[in-house]
Amino acid sequence: MNLVLRQATPADHAEVRRITREAYLHAGHFTADHPYMSVLEDVEHRAEHAEVWVAEASGAVVAAVTLTFAGRPYSEIAVDNELEFRMLAVDPAVQGGGIGRVVVRRVIEHAQSLPAIRAISITSATFMGRAHALYESLGFQRVPKRDWYVPGEDVLLWVFRLELQR
Repeated sequence: MNLVLRQATPADHAEVRRITREAYLHAGHFTADHPYMSVLEDVEHRAEHAEVWVAEASGAVVAAVTLTFAGRPYSEIAVDNELEFRMLAVDPAVQGGGIGRVVVRRVIEHAQSLPAIRAISITSATFMGRAHALYESLGFQRVPKRDWYVPGEDVLLWVFRLELQR
């Protein structure tokens, strides 16, 4: 698959917002009025405080992901020497074709190019079974001791981690 992963530009923000919204709604993870949807949709804020990346196929943006590091505003779980990725979303119109897998592989490759990064971490809600299967198939392992609850809610989030091979 000829997929280009690159940092998003402001011109990409509307498409990132659309893809992220539609992907999360299509999967049934949240309803349109859930408070987290406003976080997912605020691409401008995300881009200001983290790295928003897009995946392009044939000149069209088909996926987006956010990269962050320990101590940064969008980091939920990263510790020193970890890259954390969040908000992975593939346009529902092209889901099922392996784009999510390619994006995660490219994130792994990017992390391996960063000398200080030794691992990648991700948080995933317990109900996101397809995501869990993807992460585990790429070598990520559950780290139950780092699992956490969404503040003020009874929603358990699992942590997955991939130790990078150098």
